Amino acid sequence: MQNRPDNMEKANLHERLLELPLFQGMSRNDLELVISNTKFRYLTIQKGKAIVNEGEMCDRFFFLMEGEISSTKCADDNGYCVIEKLNAPDILQPERIFGLIQRYTRTFKTVTECNFICLGKREMLTLSDSYQIFRLNLLNIISTRSQRLTNIPWHTQAKSIRQKIVRFIEERCLRPAGEKTVSIKMERLGHEIGESRLNVSRELNAMHEEGIIELRRSEIHVPALEKLISPTH
Repeated sequence: MQNRPDNMEKANLHERLLELPLFQGMSRNDLELVISNTKFRYLTIQKGKAIVNEGEMCDRFFFLMEGEISSTKCADDNGYCVIEKLNAPDILQPERIFGLIQRYTRTFKTVTECNFICLGKREMLTLSDSYQIFRLNLLNIISTRSQRLTNIPWHTQAKSIRQKIVRFIEERCLRPAGEKTVSIKMERLGHEIGESRLNVSRELNAMHEEGIIELRRSEIHVPALEKLISPTH
């Protein structure tokens, strides 16, 4: 559903845009010009609704301004899925608006009622041409995400079963922190990390007893991934 902001929202748009990395560093005068001359679309999406589905064309930026969303990604054979929670402020896969395949690779849904600001690709290109700081911010975001992916194969190989489990989850998430849920059978997880089902089961139950994960039927719930990545675990 599309909503137009009231006067109070318009007055606050300057501050809200500054919460987003694409607009950080822009002067007040530049931001006022951006707000006056750019076609922003305002969306409120109710709880439990799809925002975009995997495979849909990425032709606009979705800026999450308020609320919580989930991101879901499944293996090519649908043998397992990873779901993670993301909070405002955030941008939905900005790196997918360019490149060889300009489609979303994940399905995003609202966990709570969410407010978005949408910016079309044409408007985004106009801002990039007009404002160097916007262009640099966009390049920094895309470069940072690209560098994170290219660094993954060079990480020190995980040695313990716990390290392998944590690495498996971390490498499949958009953020190395926050709440994650992995829908996977222990046999499949063992196959993915090169361990037996029995050894995987023992380690997962130990982690459950420590309170750092919750085991459910064919599901691993991680309340805070950063606690697993911490050297203390």
